[in-house]
Amino acid sequence: MTGLAVAMAWAGGLMLVALIGLTCASILGRELNEVAQGMSDGPLRGLLLDTLGVGAINGDFELLEAGIAFAIFAFLPLAHVTGAHASVDIFADRFGPRTDRAARALTEVVFAAVLVLIAVQLWGGLESKLRSGQTTLRLQFPLWWSYALAMVPAALAALVACWMAAMRLREMVAGRAILPAAEGADH
Repeated sequence: MTGLAVAMAWAGGLMLVALIGLTCASILGRELNEVAQGMSDGPLRGLLLDTLGVGAINGDFELLEAGIAFAIFAFLPLAHVTGAHASVDIFADRFGPRTDRAARALTEVVFAAVLVLIAVQLWGGLESKLRSGQTTLRLQFPLWWSYALAMVPAALAALVACWMAAMRLREMVAGRAILPAAEGADH
């Protein structure tokens, strides 16, 4: 599970790098377009506007929206399998080992149920967009593509969460730690 989670996190990281590049290029194009619009007629203005067609990247928001959804779901499995989620342990510090294992198991089961529900709902949205044939406004690509892109890491996040829940339940029954303790977020 850790290997799959790391691979998915790398994919999410590559997606974020691509989205950062897209956003920077779009902003730069938009700014160059404004500069060129303010120029008097001349060869540089003609080069920027007519020949190169500088401006914002068409559909940048649509691409950003789809890519961010993928990236968010892509980082969830690694955060979950390493226990890097933020947690508030107001009462848990006072628990004994047995109660702590039961609380961890309950938390993992609830988290798994929520991620499975999200994946199922995302699948339903994918099917709905596929049937309706809806497309994005500017690029006119089918909306279901975005759902399909996010579905892969969402399904993996649900799978990892179910595995973690099973392992924590196993720890509770066995009365001993099987997985390393959660690292938690550094706050």
